[in-house]
Amino acid sequence: MEIWYHGHSCVQLTHGGHSLIIDPFISGNRLATTKPEDVKAEYVLLTHGHPDHILDTVPIAKSNHATVIATFELATYMSWQGLNTFAMNIGGRTSIGFAEIEMIQAFHSSGIVLEEEKKIIYGGMPGGYVIKWDGLTILHSGDTALFSDMKLIGQRHKIDLAFLPIGDVFTMGPDDAAQAAEWLGAKAVVPLHFNTFPPIVQDADRFAAGLRDKGIQSQVLQPGEKLTL
Repeated sequence: MEIWYHGHSCVQLTHGGHSLIIDPFISGNRLATTKPEDVKAEYVLLTHGHPDHILDTVPIAKSNHATVIATFELATYMSWQGLNTFAMNIGGRTSIGFAEIEMIQAFHSSGIVLEEEKKIIYGGMPGGYVIKWDGLTILHSGDTALFSDMKLIGQRHKIDLAFLPIGDVFTMGPDDAAQAAEWLGAKAVVPLHFNTFPPIVQDADRFAAGLRDKGIQSQVLQPGEKLTL
């Protein structure tokens, strides 16, 4: 499986001629090396409704005739933008043919911000995803704080790779993310949601080194870099 990090929390998984992308925030990210029009994916998974996670959903989904998977409220909003959608919610599971997807909880907020109208539309509960694909189990936590039920998630899933935010301020920081990695029992961790904006600048290499000292594999990916599992 090829994993392509587009920056911030945007990750694309590709294997066996299939591809999905999570939280497409590319055009608004000064660190991104990819353009939304270059993305080829069959599914777009959204963890919550904040602009830095949904910004490029419409152009990517439309150009690929892709299906957007999100919570009921967020999926409904995206359907109003003319997109194909599949609504689910926390604890729900579904098959997309080549992979099984479960939506897990996250402790955060969620809203679609309409800057020009100065309105915020409720985006449903924030969440994350456990994706089981060709014998691999990959977790994308979405934006979240540390919470004790991560232990339960780890007990129920043998996680090969976890994507966890480390930026602090808006999500858990490096210390809590390290604890999350242990509670989840992840074999390997890739940090997300850092350095995009001044408030979330972090030393990701130090975070990764700390995990490796605990026996957890960790690799820092720069925007545009790929990892093969």
